Amino acid sequence: MVQRAGASELKEDSVRIVEHPAAQGQAVLSLDGALDVRSAADARAVLHQAVDRGTGDLVLDLAALRAWDATGLGVIMGTHRRAGRLGRRLVLRAVPAQLQRLLVATRLHRILAVEGAEADQSADFVRGHGHGTTLPGLAGLPGAAALPSLSGPA
Repeated sequence: MVQRAGASELKEDSVRIVEHPAAQGQAVLSLDGALDVRSAADARAVLHQAVDRGTGDLVLDLAALRAWDATGLGVIMGTHRRAGRLGRRLVLRAVPAQLQRLLVATRLHRILAVEGAEADQSADFVRGHGHGTTLPGLAGLPGAAALPSLSGPA
């Protein structure tokens, strides 16, 4: 379920999406809550509407995003693809550290525009996790130890 601005309390299984004024056709949306299988369909509809009705960059501020799953990541990737087809760019802002690590582990940081992310941050993260290492934030997930090393053979 997606809650719009003005909702007094955010339900555990929902994400709140708030649109902020921006200049030159750019749209800024902030996401608060959980972007997961329970909120994905509604969130996808709201994000796709934002892509369809604007021009310029679509910025997603993720500072208040407290939870996500593979479905939520799929919503972000689908929004990225839709924006690209319309000549727009999806930009992620204030990405939580745990999500940034997931983007690096899945190599999506190479595809998605992440505002304020320095290439060196990703490289430092990868260098610090040698071959056969379970990446932080992925420990405990089924198959996490079987993930290939991002830094290649030692």
